[in-house]
Amino acid sequence: MAAKSFDLIVIGAGPGGYVAAIRGAQLGMSVAIIEREHLGGICLNWGCIPTKAMLRSSEVFHLMHRAKEFGLKADNVGYDLDAVVKRSRQVAGQLSGGIGHLMKKNKVTVFMGEATIPAKGKVTVKTEKGSEELTAKNIVLATGARARELPGLEADGDLVWTYKHALQPKHMPKKLLVIGSGAIGIEFASFYNTLGADTTVVEVMDRVLPVEDAEISAFAKKSFEKQGMKIMQKAMVKQLDRGKGKVTAHIEVGGKVEKHEFDTVISAVGIVGNVEGLGLEAIGVKIDRTHVVTDEFCRTGVDGLYAIGDIAGAPWLAHKASHEGVMVAELIAGHNDVHPVKPESIAGCTYCHPQVASVGYSEAKAKELGYEIKVGRFPFIGNGKAIALGEQEGMIKTIFDAKTGELLGAHMVGAEVTELIQGYVVGRQLETTEEDLMNTVFPHPTLSEMMHESVLDAYGRVIHM
Repeated sequence: MAAKSFDLIVIGAGPGGYVAAIRGAQLGMSVAIIEREHLGGICLNWGCIPTKAMLRSSEVFHLMHRAKEFGLKADNVGYDLDAVVKRSRQVAGQLSGGIGHLMKKNKVTVFMGEATIPAKGKVTVKTEKGSEELTAKNIVLATGARARELPGLEADGDLVWTYKHALQPKHMPKKLLVIGSGAIGIEFASFYNTLGADTTVVEVMDRVLPVEDAEISAFAKKSFEKQGMKIMQKAMVKQLDRGKGKVTAHIEVGGKVEKHEFDTVISAVGIVGNVEGLGLEAIGVKIDRTHVVTDEFCRTGVDGLYAIGDIAGAPWLAHKASHEGVMVAELIAGHNDVHPVKPESIAGCTYCHPQVASVGYSEAKAKELGYEIKVGRFPFIGNGKAIALGEQEGMIKTIFDAKTGELLGAHMVGAEVTELIQGYVVGRQLETTEEDLMNTVFPHPTLSEMMHESVLDAYGRVIHM
């Protein structure tokens, strides 16, 4: 059978892959996309979207318990875990179906199956009906990543869960251990803790949410502990003894091993890139610790082969993958105004309670890079809208280059900060200075006014504090 020829083949239909395919089609290319499981990838089906649906349920549950504060009555508040999960799966299913519609609309040919690259410019797809041979001058790898499993801490779906098990729980944990306090770990800890699980979080680093600014991490930790979470920092789970309906965790803290009993464990200790079985090394692709090595334009060094998203390394964020997908498609199309993605200008968002969001350098990183800095802060308790919402817990922190006024970083913890952060992201993209931000009129009453006040504070001009 003759090989089917395309201008562009994309392997993986997650937020990087499907966006690359759409942009390629918009630019006049004939495009094929290959996906072995679900259109939309992990993010849409098992990550970003269903977790946010579940967290929304826990947020509403939390607010219902606070009804009296708002002059309302809500008696005998409860939840149906199966219904919560069902809603999250329906949300994911609806969006996955939407990706299929987008592929048809943009005339992208979809192959459901496993892909291998036997030679440069060639792809073999194993489908339920057999094998298909495809060719293209340009191939984009967008195969994503999966949960890392440490020896002895492997998931079994019963007592020890990965994120997939936590999204479709067989039972409601009574006593929960979460290993790892990055975004995934803390979001699940926040969800289950809010629904009543006795939750312990173990983090090997010296603080929770270790990629965040230290001051924000400390603020978040206090809030989590106030909600009843137990936080163990500079601690490591060395062993899990599994019994009938229980797990005994051996946790090393300060050089001593403590034993703690749980009925459920969620492992959230990072991810590994999906690089196996593609034939990458045989065609000259360099792989470093399960991630494909690329340059700033996502080129692998093999002519016509690109890698985007999680498989290409940090930051492991869906919006970074999507932007890289657009960039690569435009690069392939010959656009001469393509700009590489700058990791330090990509926002990170964690949807726990309270939310955490940041962009740019932390205070420590800015100092490490040799900047002379000015730092501003503003608390939620000083904002009228926050008080009206009953969300006085939080703060906004901004960091500027004292010499040029460049916005080096912004860090937030509190209600809706995952939405607010985009204001500072745009500011960094436009190379905004402190003067631009101080002269901007922010609407009142809004949470965004705190962004203004934080900038003013960095320069000794804060009004409401």
